[in-house]
Amino acid sequence: MNLSGKAVNYWLKKCKVPIENLLVVLDDIALPFGTLRLKPSGGDAGHNGLINISEVLGNQNYARLRFGIGSDFPKGYQVEHVLGGWDDNEKTLLSGRIEQACEMIKAFGTIGIDLTMSRFNNK
Repeated sequence: MNLSGKAVNYWLKKCKVPIENLLVVLDDIALPFGTLRLKPSGGDAGHNGLINISEVLGNQNYARLRFGIGSDFPKGYQVEHVLGGWDDNEKTLLSGRIEQACEMIKAFGTIGIDLTMSRFNNK
C-alpha cells in the first residue's frame, strides 16, 4: 500500500471521479487504537501511502479517514506493529470501530465531508 498513488490515479481517471469525491482510508499510529478522524485534506504525517498518493496526484487536496492503530510498540518495531495481528482487547473493540468507519464512508458519499465531520468526528 506504500505505492498506492498509481492505482488511485488510474481509477480517478478511468472512472472520471473528481478529486473531491476521493476518500482515502488509512491506518494511523499517531491516533489511539480505534480513533476515527475524517479530514478534508492535509499532510501525510509520514504515512508512506499518503506520501505516494500526494506525489502521484501532485497535491494533498483529498479527503482521508484515519483509523487509529495506536503506537504501543517498542522502538524499531513499527512494521511489526502495523502488519501484525490484533491483541485480545483490540479484537473486542475492532468490530464496532469498523462498523463506525463504514458509516462514515457511506455518509461521506451521501451527505458530503462537512456534514460527515460534524456528525462523526470526536464522537
